[in-house]
Amino acid sequence: METFLEGNYHRIRERIRQASAHAGRAAGDVLLLAVSKQQSAASIRALYDLGHRDFGESRVQELLKKRNELPSDIRWHFIGHLQSNKARQIASYIDWIHSIDSIELAQELSHRAEQHGRTINVLVEVNISGETQKNGVSPKEALHLVESIMNKCPNLIPRGLMGMASEEDSVERTRPQFRSLRELRDSIRERHPELTSFTELSMGMSNDFEIAIEEGATIVRIGSVLFGPR
Repeated sequence: METFLEGNYHRIRERIRQASAHAGRAAGDVLLLAVSKQQSAASIRALYDLGHRDFGESRVQELLKKRNELPSDIRWHFIGHLQSNKARQIASYIDWIHSIDSIELAQELSHRAEQHGRTINVLVEVNISGETQKNGVSPKEALHLVESIMNKCPNLIPRGLMGMASEEDSVERTRPQFRSLRELRDSIRERHPELTSFTELSMGMSNDFEIAIEEGATIVRIGSVLFGPR
């Protein structure tokens, strides 16, 4: 008998497939990142047992605890605001960080990654909504930060951009924000064709991921409609 989580998982994957097809894209071009913050290790393990491997956390201490309780082949993505003094705690194992918003943080993370002989995939967080309460650099600052990472952070791999749209009465109103992030990524790629891995767009969450996919998202961050209310 299908469990609540299993049913949600299959429904979301089907919605990703349909949104991708509507945009003329393959469903395999979009990574479902299961946002597991405030979820139990048991819930994560249940999704892991369905074959899922990519999970997103936003608090270092919570991530450290879960990592010790769960299989070692999980790919952990850090999606929250990361303080430089916490970089050393996750640099030895984190696969992706979606929230790079300063060169100081990037340099500390690169230094810690070098100590462990590894590289980390990073996304520059861009404030695409213009809301003051949200983190991220302005669109005008994104290119400079990417270039600084290229020049000063040898143990980081710039993979693309991350953005959070504003909450709107109609999700259709988020479309221009997602489109602007895609256009920004494309302009950076044109400026630096040597950045062959700068392909990712982490955008779209439970309420707006289908619009984000239509506008080019390669990673969608899904929490509540997958795991249920926290």
